[in-house]
Amino acid sequence: MIYFDPNSSKPKYQQLIDGIIDGINSGLLEHGKQLPSINKVASEFNMARMTVTKAYDDLREKGLISSHHGKGFYVSSTNTKNALRVFILMDALTPYKEILYESIIQNLGEDVSHNLFFHYHDMELFEELITNNLGKYNHYIILPHFNISVARIVSKIPKDKLLVLDINIKEFSDDYSILFQNFESNIYQGLSTSLEKVKKYQQINLVLSSKSFQYTPDGIIQGFTKFCTVNDLEFDIIPDLDDDYELQVNQAYIVFREYDLIKMINWTTKNKLKVGKDVGIISYDDTPLKEIIAEGISVISNDFKKMGERAAQMIINREKGRESNEFYFIDRGSL
Repeated sequence: MIYFDPNSSKPKYQQLIDGIIDGINSGLLEHGKQLPSINKVASEFNMARMTVTKAYDDLREKGLISSHHGKGFYVSSTNTKNALRVFILMDALTPYKEILYESIIQNLGEDVSHNLFFHYHDMELFEELITNNLGKYNHYIILPHFNISVARIVSKIPKDKLLVLDINIKEFSDDYSILFQNFESNIYQGLSTSLEKVKKYQQINLVLSSKSFQYTPDGIIQGFTKFCTVNDLEFDIIPDLDDDYELQVNQAYIVFREYDLIKMINWTTKNKLKVGKDVGIISYDDTPLKEIIAEGISVISNDFKKMGERAAQMIINREKGRESNEFYFIDRGSL
């Protein structure tokens, strides 16, 4: 029933897990069937005892086997289809996060169960959700959207069950699974691509949303400031686009919230101004809406569909390492 391929790149503990699951699916391991002891498997297949223990622990967390003190391990369920249970913790379900979420779920497959939680940039809630769900899932996808270190909290999750998504936790070594956006580089390169268009405006402004659930990484502010300084451009950072804020003609704005984007478009329409001529607009993170409003809004965006695909792949294949996700700039004429 258990066979190890010495030429496979798959770890031995994963081969052991797959072998037992195959045994359950084929009917060789029925409900209530006792499994060989950890010591017996380790001895027979020349494996470290810790490796076998890790495989059995994983199967136990999947709900497929159970242990009885002094008696060993037994098959407790033959339902292998829903063996992977995933915990997903996001900051908030914005339109582009919805694209990311749907891509993750679609690429994990139909037989995976999951629960989605939100921390809304509340550090206490963030820690509480992680702490209260330890040991309940096989894998944890965490989007730690904070501008302060969360390494202490996130490290509560075993690294072999953790995928850090969207944000790079720099304190973690490369034997963690981290798929992140390089915010500083992305905005700098995106704006550099559109430099000639930016230059036609007297000033470029970065509009934040400090009063909402919109999170702005420090890297975006750093990349924006660097771009303006290197190219000797007048610039400003606006904390919030309040209702009484007066937009300026011959200036360009980078916005994050779709609410702020709609507000700007309404303001230009009311004042009979042309987006892309009298006022420039770049929106951060693409959504289908931005393809059609005001004849198309230029965007600097992470590729959230690809991020979801890659995240699912890293989980399924248990890949380790740190990599940045793809981003793009689309010029749709609003700059």
